[in-house]
Amino acid sequence: MRVSDQALISAADIAARVAELGRALTAEYDGRRPLLLGVLKGASLFFADLVRTLPIELEIDFVQARSYAGTRSTGSVALSRAEDLEVSGRHVIVIEDIVDTGHTATVLLERLRGLGPASLALCTLLDKPSRREVEIHPDYLGFTIENHFVVGYGLDHEGLYRNLPAVHVMEE
Repeated sequence: MRVSDQALISAADIAARVAELGRALTAEYDGRRPLLLGVLKGASLFFADLVRTLPIELEIDFVQARSYAGTRSTGSVALSRAEDLEVSGRHVIVIEDIVDTGHTATVLLERLRGLGPASLALCTLLDKPSRREVEIHPDYLGFTIENHFVVGYGLDHEGLYRNLPAVHVMEE
């Protein structure tokens, strides 16, 4: 496998969309002091860039979710730290890198709902609805993509390529 030469989504397009998402989140959450919850490791770069666009009072925290082995979803979701979060009565925004089958986001959101947040929203950089296995719709969305395995801007293949500034397709 190799990384495509041409970016699927350029760094400039990502930056512009992150700024738009920041404006939308600011309009919705100003005065509500939201908790932005980054899903590690994939959302780390998107999360950092997005948080810096928000001129509002907010808090940040992280959870780790794992559901991939290589380029395939395992079908099971492992979460770390979800039960340790203080979300009761809080406005929580989960920041994801990609919603693919929907299993990871669904498990995480259900777990968080059980902790009693005042509100719960999902913001994702990428959405791949053609692979959806469970019904889920992000509240805030960067880009919808076709069924490609993608890397860059935090997304990886076996731990590599997270540092690419754009999103690229992994090719056979």
